[in-house]
Amino acid sequence: MKRLPKVFLVVLSLVGLGAVLWHWAQNPVRLRPGEHRGVDVSAHQGSIDWRTVANSGIEFAYIKATEGGDWVDDHFQRNWRGAGQAGLRRGAYHFFTLRRPGLDQAENFLKTAPPEPDSLPPVIDLEFGGNTRVRPEKATVQRQLSIFLRRVESAYQRRALLYLLPEFEAAYGLQAAFPRQLWVRSLLMRPDEHTTWKIWQYTPLGQVAGIQGNVDLNVAAGLWD
Repeated sequence: MKRLPKVFLVVLSLVGLGAVLWHWAQNPVRLRPGEHRGVDVSAHQGSIDWRTVANSGIEFAYIKATEGGDWVDDHFQRNWRGAGQAGLRRGAYHFFTLRRPGLDQAENFLKTAPPEPDSLPPVIDLEFGGNTRVRPEKATVQRQLSIFLRRVESAYQRRALLYLLPEFEAAYGLQAAFPRQLWVRSLLMRPDEHTTWKIWQYTPLGQVAGIQGNVDLNVAAGLWD
């Protein structure tokens, strides 16, 4: 059988992935008992009509608060207030950079998103996309993340969740060093049962009334049951 050119196979793969993402964006996955549908947002989504979002079947929202040691999402307070007034469960997340000390990042996060009695666990976003090109040694990253987690978890009095992408995990081995519940990204299939994840991000192309353009859609399992 004649082999197809590699570029053609790549195009077919991309088309197939796009078809799956589009399908899930238009036909959200069926929830199982104990699961809840939600979004994660940042300033990238612009102005959000949170009451319309809540009326569309969304039950929770994770909202970007901070990045690194001094950057604050300028829509965070507006989104936090709006999601709460609409009756959504809400949590804050921090994008962990590889160029700032963990304590500086923790203080930035806590100043922006201090713990509240009804907030969901804090989330640390660990990925290379949008991060510095410098790749510190494994021991350095683990040490700084440990400092961050100790400070934030002490303030929140609960463990954080890790949004941990595979390439970041392969480089730094964080799951063994920091056994935490995970927020996983799986765009092609439902991940394993809830023992391996608490939040599943299943498409970046979601369409939700009240949000302009695409938005990440997620399923949460047992975060507040």
